[in-house]
Amino acid sequence: MGDKGSEKSNTVKVAVLVSGGGTNLQAMIDQHAAGKLPSCEFCAVISSKKDAYALTRAKAAGIKAYTVDKKSCAGQKDFEDKITDILKKTRAEVIVLAGFMCILSEEFVKAYPERIINVHPALIPSFCGKGYYGLKVHEEALKYGVKVTGATVHFVNEIPDGGRIIEQKAVRVHEGDTPEKLQKRVMRQAEWKILPAALEKVCREIAERRN
Repeated sequence: MGDKGSEKSNTVKVAVLVSGGGTNLQAMIDQHAAGKLPSCEFCAVISSKKDAYALTRAKAAGIKAYTVDKKSCAGQKDFEDKITDILKKTRAEVIVLAGFMCILSEEFVKAYPERIINVHPALIPSFCGKGYYGLKVHEEALKYGVKVTGATVHFVNEIPDGGRIIEQKAVRVHEGDTPEKLQKRVMRQAEWKILPAALEKVCREIAERRN
C-alpha cells in the first residue's frame, strides 16, 4: 500500500499520526483495502510512542512506520521538527490525527492550513475543546444526560476542536451506558465510518484541484 500509485496525480499522500492502539488507523486501512479510498495513498504512520500497537498495524498493511518518541525529544519544537522532517521526506500532503495524544503548536498547524484532520468523539460544539479527549468526553456526555452523542471529523486549526467540520454522525446513548460502553459504540457506529469517508472527501477535492 505504501508506494503504489505514488506518481499518480489522482492520489494524495496521507500521513497518519498516532499514539496508541490504532483502531481508527485500522478502519482507514480496511476501507483502503476495500477500494473505498481511491484518492488516498498512505505514505507514513508516525507514532509519538515507540510501543504503540498502531505501528504494528501500519507494518502489517505495508505502510512505512516511524516513531518520534515525545519523551526523548528536547521539547515541543524538537518533537515537531522531527515529525516535519518525516512529512517532508514522505511528501505527505494530508495529515490525519488518529488517537494522537499530543497537542500541536499553532506554528505547526498554520504550516498545513486545512490539511490536518482530526476525529473527535462527540458532536462538536458539544463536549469539545481543551481537556476534552478520550474517555473524559463520554464521561461528560453521560453526566450531562444527553440522549444522542456521536463523532465529528474536522480540520485542525490553532483552536482545540475549532476547525471547520467535515463530517458528523449521531449515536444513541443507551440506558445504563458506562463511559467505556459508549466509547466503543461511538467508535463502531461513527468514528470508524466518518473518518475514512472524510479523508476520501478531502483527498478527492485536493486531487481535483490539482488536475
